[in-house]
Amino acid sequence: MAEAYIVGAVRTPVGKKKGGLSAVHPTDLAAHTLKALIDRTGVDPAAVEDVIMGCVMQFGPQSMDIARNAWLSAGLPETTAGVTIDRQCGSSQQSIHFAAQGVMSGTQDLVVAAGVESMSIVPMGSSITAALEKGMPFPFGEKWVERYGKQEISQFRGAELMCEKWGYTRDVLEQYAMESHQRAAKAIANGYFKDQIAPINGVEDDEGPRADTTLEKMAGLKTLKEGGQITAATSSQISDGSGAVLIASEQAVRDHGLTPRARIHQLALMGDDPVYMLTAPIPATQRALKKAGMSIGDIDVVEINEAFAPVPLAWMHELDADPAKVNPNGGAIALGHPLGGTGAILMTKLLHELERTGGRYGLQTMCEGGGQANVTIIERL
Repeated sequence: MAEAYIVGAVRTPVGKKKGGLSAVHPTDLAAHTLKALIDRTGVDPAAVEDVIMGCVMQFGPQSMDIARNAWLSAGLPETTAGVTIDRQCGSSQQSIHFAAQGVMSGTQDLVVAAGVESMSIVPMGSSITAALEKGMPFPFGEKWVERYGKQEISQFRGAELMCEKWGYTRDVLEQYAMESHQRAAKAIANGYFKDQIAPINGVEDDEGPRADTTLEKMAGLKTLKEGGQITAATSSQISDGSGAVLIASEQAVRDHGLTPRARIHQLALMGDDPVYMLTAPIPATQRALKKAGMSIGDIDVVEINEAFAPVPLAWMHELDADPAKVNPNGGAIALGHPLGGTGAILMTKLLHELERTGGRYGLQTMCEGGGQANVTIIERL
């Protein structure tokens, strides 16, 4: 099978709710990242065959195939197609998988995998709200109820169920969240993200991290559910952002004089209990490592999306992973989680951290709506 290489990866800073990116149209946000990717790699944009873009709330300003609209808004050639996909929070990680698979199959040579979400402009749940207003039983119909019964299906309940199953108390979650902020603040202070970010709208750094947060401040917050463990402090932040990755074949590398920065080593996908919803990264990672003939000890850097603190905590426990290698520069609790944009943003962070530290293998995974997870293993070149 042909190899697929990452030759470029860039992202916007991640803007916080009502922050510096909150007024930027999501199409323009994505267009900015796409243009930066093309400029930084120096590739002929007319050679790009497809733009695969993840976006979760494909509603209002994010509807009508934002992948195509963003490419055109960036002033790039009309000859390149674009498609928008939704695998919930893992949408742009799935974009990377689709792009890599197109190249590995030999049917494509140069594909952009990207993602975007403006949660300030298109709030989470917008598409569901619109359906409910029309009286539609969305998103679960009669057959779903026959299988799973009438019960709450939400990421918030899933996080609480994980706390119950693994025995995580609020103080454990808050200690983890505190470390996420500390790691992110250190990374920003040391300039670790500078090379991967394309500033926009006067915003140069991620806006989410709170260097001055304390355990005492976290302890003063109300839990999202009465009697529960999860608070806003131990949840990912509502954010705006975009990321883009250029995937190339060996032929494209030669034809365009590109420099491969990493090789796609393994791709895996798995589903798990949709009620727990957030646990799939555990079996999906186990599957990916087995397929690759690797152990968790072979991985130098891990990026696992911090949708809620129990997600990475349970993953580290079940995989027996070294906490120092997991989200070394902080995660979504500190940096934010712009839904469809997060997968490409995490891959950009992963690649740059491997390059900064000299690590060889990196692993990315994230929980997704419906109880799913993608896992991507890359090898730095």
